[in-house]
Amino acid sequence: MARSLKKGPYVNEKLLKKISVLKPGDKTVIKTWDRACTITPEMVGFKIGVHNGKDHIIVDIVENMVGHRLGEFSPTRKFIKHGGRMAKEQAKEAGAPIAASTAATVAAAPIKKV
Repeated sequence: MARSLKKGPYVNEKLLKKISVLKPGDKTVIKTWDRACTITPEMVGFKIGVHNGKDHIIVDIVENMVGHRLGEFSPTRKFIKHGGRMAKEQAKEAGAPIAASTAATVAAAPIKKV
């Protein structure tokens, strides 16, 4: 449900204060638990770690996110996949050729040290 227009968007003042201290383009991650906070234009270009209930997911704020909530970009549920007998049979059939091709690709790829 949307917030009343006369109240305006909800923005966490402490979060804005932390952002105002940082320089534009700074790579520092600001951690927050406030998923309901609305993204404002001042936040664009910063990295915010949004808590999903277990750990902080780093969100790079871009212009298209303005007006949305921080929690929209930090999913709280992990989708694994639908199971069942049919899915297991398909995995068995397709498993052998895929495994061989990925092994060849991994062996051919150069390893980079970071």
